[in-house]
Amino acid sequence: MHAGPLIAILCAGFVLAFAMGALAHRLRVSPLIGYLLAGVVIGPFTPGFVADQGLANELAEIGVILLMFGVGLHFSLKDLLSVKTVAVPGAVVQIGIATALGVGLGMALGWTLMAGIIFGLALSVASTVVLLRALQERRLVQTERGRIAVGWLIVEDLAMVLALVIIPGLAGAMNGESAGTGPFGLGLGGVLLVTLGKVAAFVAVMLIVGRRVIPWILHWVAHTGSRELFRLSVLAIALGVAFGAAALFGVSFALGAFFAGMILNESPLSQRAAEETLPLRDAFAVLFFVSVGMLFNPSIIVNAPWELAATLAIILVGKSAAAFGLVRAFGRSNATALTISASLAQIGEFSFILAGLGVGMGLLPEVARDLILAGAIISIFVNPLLFALIARFAPLEEPKPRPAASPAPAEEPAAPAVEPDSALVAKPAPEPVPEPALPEYDLPQVTLSGHTILIGYGRVGAYVGAGLKEAGLPFVVVEDRPEPAEAARADGAEVVFGNAADPAVLTATNVAEARRLVVAIPEAFEAGTVVEQARAANAGLDILARAHSDTEVEHLEKCGATHSIMGEREIARCMLTLVLDKTDPGSESRASAA
Repeated sequence: MHAGPLIAILCAGFVLAFAMGALAHRLRVSPLIGYLLAGVVIGPFTPGFVADQGLANELAEIGVILLMFGVGLHFSLKDLLSVKTVAVPGAVVQIGIATALGVGLGMALGWTLMAGIIFGLALSVASTVVLLRALQERRLVQTERGRIAVGWLIVEDLAMVLALVIIPGLAGAMNGESAGTGPFGLGLGGVLLVTLGKVAAFVAVMLIVGRRVIPWILHWVAHTGSRELFRLSVLAIALGVAFGAAALFGVSFALGAFFAGMILNESPLSQRAAEETLPLRDAFAVLFFVSVGMLFNPSIIVNAPWELAATLAIILVGKSAAAFGLVRAFGRSNATALTISASLAQIGEFSFILAGLGVGMGLLPEVARDLILAGAIISIFVNPLLFALIARFAPLEEPKPRPAASPAPAEEPAAPAVEPDSALVAKPAPEPVPEPALPEYDLPQVTLSGHTILIGYGRVGAYVGAGLKEAGLPFVVVEDRPEPAEAARADGAEVVFGNAADPAVLTATNVAEARRLVVAIPEAFEAGTVVEQARAANAGLDILARAHSDTEVEHLEKCGATHSIMGEREIARCMLTLVLDKTDPGSESRASAA
């Protein structure tokens, strides 16, 4: 081949992932299944082209870093501490139960105790990418369920970091090398002490130094006015902190990136930072699933069917049942417990690392590694189906959400300042507001008719909303971010929380009886989906959409938009009006025609 292994895996991985993902979408199943199948096709266990597994794993790790950084951008330290009473003890006990089940299976198969411990630990920890992707697709990251699941995941990651350091020392101690094990010959206790010290030092550095330095860097770059430099600074912070955390403190890449995002969450530029990392985050997350698919050896299904069935029972039943019982024991609802148990009913990247370490040190038989990999593949396949199943029952257990509409405050809020969309200028941090109690599954059904539906309540949407309110026109806001949604409520708007591209969310706005739709979000692809669905639901709807180029205007109008407003064109028209008015007072008609 003329291309190197890096180019080959990028081309083959993305092309096959797209093809398989599109096929999965056509068959109405999760695209994740398509990505996994793409990995199987280019893996070493199927005929034809074989991609470089080592490169695939490294590229996938970048996806994990960016994904955890993005979650950290929306997950404050307050959120993490708010669920510590459930996530910390729950995760620790669940790891213990899953490990015990793994040890039991290992002993039944004739393995050593150490092999059973490593096998059980590998089955106890959920995949970061799978869990977060599942929560994000269902808009649960900012809910109590999502916070508990992410907090649980962080505790699991910390436990696995400790395990990866302790296992070599424990193996040495079991082989009679305890005298020289650990730093300064302190044995296994020294290994554990130093590891805990490194993790504590990393957290302290991030809270004391990073809390000041990281937001300052981002604000300084924002003042340069360079969009390219701003995007680069976000990636440098995410990747640099992740690598530094692993190199200096022995903390996982994912955990380091999560803390970097969580620290940056305090900056008013955090939302823009999240938007800048989104494309790369999605692309490399796809490569993670491709790399997992490459590990799957289908022969394990024939060679060890009963052992594989027992492994899957631990992952899908044993671990999930333990999580369900623990969450219920802490007084949470069945819906929350079901969400947590489904989130954890799979294994992933840490499981692969533990399996590789165990086999490399001669502590784990190779068949155990194959069982772990097969269990990961199949559990990731099944995980979307579990979420689809609980989605049918979870709403029955949730209290009714509060009414969507809130009374307008006594004082008229000031209209939001108009800013250029591309401006990257730091703003003073807003006063903290309590997190809105937003529904998770049940959507409030709007009863208005002849109203305006406003998609997005950012800078443009908030300005449009202020004008609609001043004119006395009834309108409904669709927003999937907590802060803008709460701002819309404070302005007296009726709010439907969710992604407008979701047909259920758009239906909840009573689009069939609406008079007009204003799409104020900047993403043309998502806006086109919204416009197309709204036009199908209401043929006479007056649809105004926002665009940034002639191509986007054409796309939105093909989707069914009545009017597409391109910002640059309107700015030019306004400038030309002012220029001609000052040059020739009688030229107003010519400026209008222009």
